[in-house]
Amino acid sequence: MTSTPRSPYPAGASGPRTVEQRWEQFYRYGPYAVLTLATLVSAVAADLIMSRTEMYAAGVLAAAAYGLQLWWGRTRPRTAPAAPAGVAYYAVRTVLAFALTWLNPFFAIYAALGYFDVDPLLPKRAIRIGLLTTAVTLAGSQSGGLPPASLMNWVAFGALYLINSALALFFWYVGMREEEKARVQVETIAELERTNLRLEEAMAENAALHAQLLVQAREAGVDDERRRLAAEIHDTLAQGLTGIIAQLQAVTSTRDTDPGTARVHLDRAAALARHSLGEARRSVHNLAPAALEHDELTGALEKTVAAWAEQHRVRADFTVTGTAEPVHDEVAATLLRIAGEALANAGRHAGASRVGVTLSFMDGELTLDVRDDGRGFDPAA
Repeated sequence: MTSTPRSPYPAGASGPRTVEQRWEQFYRYGPYAVLTLATLVSAVAADLIMSRTEMYAAGVLAAAAYGLQLWWGRTRPRTAPAAPAGVAYYAVRTVLAFALTWLNPFFAIYAALGYFDVDPLLPKRAIRIGLLTTAVTLAGSQSGGLPPASLMNWVAFGALYLINSALALFFWYVGMREEEKARVQVETIAELERTNLRLEEAMAENAALHAQLLVQAREAGVDDERRRLAAEIHDTLAQGLTGIIAQLQAVTSTRDTDPGTARVHLDRAAALARHSLGEARRSVHNLAPAALEHDELTGALEKTVAAWAEQHRVRADFTVTGTAEPVHDEVAATLLRIAGEALANAGRHAGASRVGVTLSFMDGELTLDVRDDGRGFDPAA
């Protein structure tokens, strides 16, 4: 007793589109079939409930109903079913169905069409009026014909009218809810499709950004490696080469006057060369300084200070204050290289006679002090 007039699904969807096509076929050809069925059934019972004059009148009204359907089939709008033409067609058909049912109750079969196409033909505010008007015709037919012949028929007409109206409005409301639910589903699917499209675009953009970040990370890694190698060369290899040059200069100055001392300087130069070669290999492999391979920071610093003192024949003292604690490898390597660079500078430039190196552990802080009694320099100069 309700209809599914306007499909909320897109035209490309095969399933919903088939349902829409079937309703379209019913709207186009169904009224002819229903009117023909109502005419045949009414004709069979005409002798029992109709006079000859009523038969002629019913024939004229049935012919008018067929003519109305032919006119509507040619002029029915496709894009706006609830246009004024649709309202006029629904109103005239309802009047014809009411008149035919007045003459013969079996024409209520034709009047029942008002339940099915009320939604596409009438505007929203007039749908209830159309349903309630159609319910009058159906209730009159079901109560024994129009007008009701007795008080009992009037009582039956009133009860049947309430039942028909309630059922028509109920099924129309259910149909509206289903249509709204279908519309929301279509909108949700469309929104999901748009969201998926945006996600695909975002993923493509993220892929491009990821590739760009990989390139930048690779370039940053190359720069970091260059800086690391530069620091390694400055802190280890340059110091070793400087020491080798110093020892060879000492050999040059003493080889004629003191061959034994020259031999000692040559041995030291060779040892420095071997040490520098090892440091070069470790730098290439990003390993910690050789002094930290077997000792902690304190032991490595102590040996470094002792080796420097023996090399330069200068008194060098190493002191540890506080409670010694484990130090991260990178921090230990950095402090060891700083100490080595400071000692190398003291040996090359200060002309010191005494050097002191102090490593202090203080409540989460670590301090390295390198002091000498050399001549220093003027920072302003």
